[in-house]
Amino acid sequence: MAGTARYTAVLDACVLYPAPLRDLLLSLGADGLYRPRWTESIQQEWIRNLLAKRPELDPKRLERTVELMASAVEDCLVENAESIVDSLKLPDPDDRHVLAAAIIGHADAIVTFNMKDFPEEIAKPYGIEVLHPDDFLVAQYHLDPIGFLSVVKAQRERLRNPPKSAEAHVATFEQQGLPQISKLLRDAIELI
Repeated sequence: MAGTARYTAVLDACVLYPAPLRDLLLSLGADGLYRPRWTESIQQEWIRNLLAKRPELDPKRLERTVELMASAVEDCLVENAESIVDSLKLPDPDDRHVLAAAIIGHADAIVTFNMKDFPEEIAKPYGIEVLHPDDFLVAQYHLDPIGFLSVVKAQRERLRNPPKSAEAHVATFEQQGLPQISKLLRDAIELI
């Protein structure tokens, strides 16, 4: 979708790793609240990290998740970002591919838990904000509270194994280090 004016965010591997957060971020994108993007390298990183922690998981199921992610979000994959990786400097050189994806993918932001890895003085000249997922979700909520709550409700209703109450669903986000959005969701619990 070249030329879109929709707010675009590159999702770092660390926000794709936890399934509930990944599902929320992708659901918001699929509903058009913003435009999520990532690279093949980002995909492989979260899968590699998840399998290292949970080796009992079936890699084929995770590959199916990758396919479903791509089908849920139009034009999500940033390609050719590796062409500029070597020209970028970051505290952790292994994170340069994420900044490269944001630059090549014309992103407005990088959403990551690893704020220190993307110093503002490096990202800002490219017009890229670096946002903690909690701050990003709060901003998305305030832009369209009803749309956001509808997405969260639909996400919760998809949970079948086991089903979750609205309170338990919000508690999951809180456990993932998202206290601000959890408070907003708790304040609107009857809508989710």
